[in-house]
Amino acid sequence: MTAPVRVLVCDDQMLIRTGLVTIIDAQPDMEVVGECGDGQAAVELAAKVTPDVVVMDVRMPVLDGIGATRLLAGAAVEEPVKVLVLTTFNLDEYVYEALRAGASGFLLKDAPPTQLLHGIRTVATGAALLDPEVTRQLVGRYAARIRPTEETPGDLPLTPRELEVLRLIADGQSNSEIAGTLSISQETVKTFVSRILTKLGLRDRVQAVVYAYRHGLVT
Repeated sequence: MTAPVRVLVCDDQMLIRTGLVTIIDAQPDMEVVGECGDGQAAVELAAKVTPDVVVMDVRMPVLDGIGATRLLAGAAVEEPVKVLVLTTFNLDEYVYEALRAGASGFLLKDAPPTQLLHGIRTVATGAALLDPEVTRQLVGRYAARIRPTEETPGDLPLTPRELEVLRLIADGQSNSEIAGTLSISQETVKTFVSRILTKLGLRDRVQAVVYAYRHGLVT
């Protein structure tokens, strides 16, 4: 019997937090192991309860979700925790920074419960959660704020085909969509994605999107 996914919920609005806890705890394959109302408390509590996934709000007092995500899942963390960021799309301008800080994905706060639960399960498996349309709008909207590197695509350790796949990932396409676009199998796409992540030292597709924008592969 598989152990339930251990979830820590962090949101400064008690009503929202209570709703999240109720929805998650009602699932037979999930268990809420803690809840809190600010990022600093999330970092401290995570060290005690060792969650599999942290459901993290962005705007909170004491320490916001970006700072907390960086401490829980940033590049310098030896044993990163998987973080699923919740955001209000029209208000939060910091989701890109949260993804860059190490979040494994994000959902809109008004997403239905089924999407929330799917998101938690997806992130718990180690996969990234990126809704294609929201990704295009969100990252594209703030692309001008992303400081590009001086490297050119020719400087990157990728083949032309791998660069093409990376651009499609950054455009928010799923593996099946990439397969259709390039007329190749999904297994081949998975191989390309794995090579790209390995060559660039990236953890998941989220980081690949950030990387592509940082290197001017998409605009």
